[in-house]
Amino acid sequence: MDAKTFATHIETYVRPATFPVAAKLLAPGDPLPPKAKRPYRDMKIQIAICQAVAMARRYGWTIAVGAEDVNCVLTKTAFGLAPVTDHYESGHLACGMYVETLEAGRRTEQATQRLPHGKYQHLVVAPAARADFAPDAIVIYANPAQVLRLVTGALWKRGGALTGSFTGRVDCSDEIIRTIVQDDYQVILPCYGDRVFGQTEDGEMAFTLPGSKMEELIAGLEGTHKGGIRYPIPAFLRYTPQYPEHYYELEHIWAAENPKP
Repeated sequence: MDAKTFATHIETYVRPATFPVAAKLLAPGDPLPPKAKRPYRDMKIQIAICQAVAMARRYGWTIAVGAEDVNCVLTKTAFGLAPVTDHYESGHLACGMYVETLEAGRRTEQATQRLPHGKYQHLVVAPAARADFAPDAIVIYANPAQVLRLVTGALWKRGGALTGSFTGRVDCSDEIIRTIVQDDYQVILPCYGDRVFGQTEDGEMAFTLPGSKMEELIAGLEGTHKGGIRYPIPAFLRYTPQYPEHYYELEHIWAAENPKP
C-alpha cells in the first residue's frame, strides 16, 4: 500500500483534523523530493523537527531538514545531525528543567532513541496524501478517541496490547526513530516542546506506525469497523430521559383534562 492510498483510508475511518504525515530518513547522497521546502534556504529560519511535522500536517507542505535547518540541539543529536557530546550524555540539558539531578538527566537522555551521527543527512516529512516516496514512518495527530480507534485497528490481527514509553520530551524521536527502529506502532504523548513550537493542542495525541504496517493497520480498521467499532463513537440514545419533578405537573394536568376512557 502506498502512502496516498493509506491516507484515503485514514480519512474514511478516523477523520483526523490534520493530515497524516509521511516521514523518511535520507542517507548522504540520497536525492531530496524536488518540491521539498528547506527552512533555512527557503524561509530564512531554523526550526525544531516538531515544527517541520506541524508544517506538513497543517500546511500540507513537504519539508526537508538537515543540520543547517535545525536549531533544536536535542533533535540534532537524536537524529544524528550533530555528534553526541559528553555534555549531552551526562544529563546537563535535562537537569534543572525536567529532572532534579545530573544522574536523572543522564538516564533521561539514555531513554531517548538516537540515530548514529552521520548515518542520515536529511529528514523529509510530507502529508501522506501527497507523498511521492515510500515512508519509513507515518505520524497521525488526533484526539484521544481517534487514537483509540487506531489502537483497535492495530490490534485487530494480533490482539494483546500496545505498550509505550514516555519522557515528556523529544517526542519526534519517539514518533519517527523509535517507530522505525522497533518496527511497531507507538502511542505518542506530545512533548512540551511540541506544544510550544509545533503548537500541538491540549486535546491532541499522536499515533505512529512504520511504513511496513500501513496495509495491516487499514485491514484492522476495516475489520473493526465491520465489528461495530466506529468513529465518531456513537452515543447510546435509546433511553427515556428524566426531568425535574415539577415538569411532571403538566403530565398530571393533561391527564386530568383528557382522562383516558
